[in-house]
Amino acid sequence: MQPGFFDLDERYAKLDAHGDPLARLDALVDWEAFRGELERVHDKPRKSAAGRKPFDAVVMFKLLVLQHLYGLADEQVEFQVRDRYSFARFVGLSPEDRVPDARTLWLFRERLSGIGGADALFAALMEQIEAAGYQARKGQMVDAALVSAPKQRNTRDENARLRAGEVPAAWEEQPAKRRQKDTQARWTFKHGTKHYGYKNHVSVDRAYKLVRRYDVTDAATHDSQRFTAVLDERNTNRSVWADAAYRSQEREGELAARGFRSQLHRRGHKHQALSQRSQQANRRKSRVRARVEHVFADQAAIGGRFVRTIGLERARLRIGLVNLAYNLRRWAWLAAHVPPERRPLPG
Repeated sequence: MQPGFFDLDERYAKLDAHGDPLARLDALVDWEAFRGELERVHDKPRKSAAGRKPFDAVVMFKLLVLQHLYGLADEQVEFQVRDRYSFARFVGLSPEDRVPDARTLWLFRERLSGIGGADALFAALMEQIEAAGYQARKGQMVDAALVSAPKQRNTRDENARLRAGEVPAAWEEQPAKRRQKDTQARWTFKHGTKHYGYKNHVSVDRAYKLVRRYDVTDAATHDSQRFTAVLDERNTNRSVWADAAYRSQEREGELAARGFRSQLHRRGHKHQALSQRSQQANRRKSRVRARVEHVFADQAAIGGRFVRTIGLERARLRIGLVNLAYNLRRWAWLAAHVPPERRPLPG
């Protein structure tokens, strides 16, 4: 049977009738607002006007969004866009259009990583979310999650040189081996278990459970070292929740000086256990602070707790896109279930 002129429209109408989540997300977001930052990827001199023009930058960005919404490898993104009408419609391609292949997606991501694009794209998304009325309210929870990377089978001497900021001499003589070595990921211990990779440090607002600020470091960086970097000054409530790893006398003074109310957990000491009153206070704080764990669990469900990259720059892009994808999913849910409190932004 020959396909009819309106067959594609009818198929899309049936997808909408079944509640295509990607269609709702597509209608919610102003994707053109990202174009200015995305076009920087193509800011490089061309040798001639010959050859194919690059794919539209917004289309490529939407492919990355799909990848992180569904935890897909590059090859799977290409396959799913070719195979699924909902995916193709989301990125703005018809069934007859040429689909970027896995290599093209990889190159686009590499160039986006080289210009530090994740931070600017995340900020552009948050402008839209706040303009929709979902401003940071009721205080914030600060925490960090480990993001694993492929383990490096290095000798003790090689690891010692890497910690000292040096590159083992043998690697310099083997360029192919050097390219496969991550010199910026680090080992750390958590609850008696060794982990290798990076950390995603976040601040999440209590009202809407959106990631408001984030930072990425190697796994060996203590959570408390990036506490100040992720504090959100724009939250309408000055309360800050975090676990006992963040608490110190210096930090309590810093929070007070900046007008924040500390809800950081207290911790006992070797010769002085926590009093019953402090334990009860910690339990009350945990009811709020635990909400940040829901964010990390949601990210883990879409593969956001593992990166197959080499180097902090690439890891920052990947983790930044995971935070962005989480906020997109969360915004879509909020738009359907939670009316925003429309308050003017400060300033």
